[in-house]
Amino acid sequence: MFARGSAGILVTPPIAALFMLYLGIWPLALVLILFWFILLMFFRDPERNIGSGIVSAADGVVDWVRTNDKWVIVSVFMNLHNVHVNRAPISGMTQKVTRKAGGMWPAFMERSERNAKAKMMFMTQIGMIRVEQISGVFAWRVCPYVRSGNGVKRGQRIGMIRFGSRVNVWLPADKVNCMVEPGQKTIAGITTIAEVK
Repeated sequence: MFARGSAGILVTPPIAALFMLYLGIWPLALVLILFWFILLMFFRDPERNIGSGIVSAADGVVDWVRTNDKWVIVSVFMNLHNVHVNRAPISGMTQKVTRKAGGMWPAFMERSERNAKAKMMFMTQIGMIRVEQISGVFAWRVCPYVRSGNGVKRGQRIGMIRFGSRVNVWLPADKVNCMVEPGQKTIAGITTIAEVK
């Protein structure tokens, strides 16, 4: 299975490669086929058995965890080889989805917080949570799948960052116990990042 909206992107390289073969331009055709295989890997969207508790919104590695009086924030950095479809950490109702233009700093840098992003607010059993999709250097587009008023279930697909790079999940600090630490690998919809107190 492939990510929503990827069909147009995935059919272009093989068509272009066939045209290059027709013209006898073998090296360029091989480059296009290689690029197509990379796209197939990037846009894959496998079915998953959803985990328990509050699950990771993204495949990748926990970059940092921050806690203050109000929030526990878990930031997951996605590499190019990760699945880039993001999933709902917990069931709830979409309250607000906003998109903001911004820079294209590498996602591993703190200033990437100023990059293009989408923010999704969900009302859940533990109160309001927020999921932020943040682009990186190679990101083409931040693509939320949900809109205000949409109900979501834990592990449901809620968006994708095309070639991009970081997802932050904001959870109410008084309602959860964080279960992950920096450097830990996560799988969207499966890895438990927090449990309800």
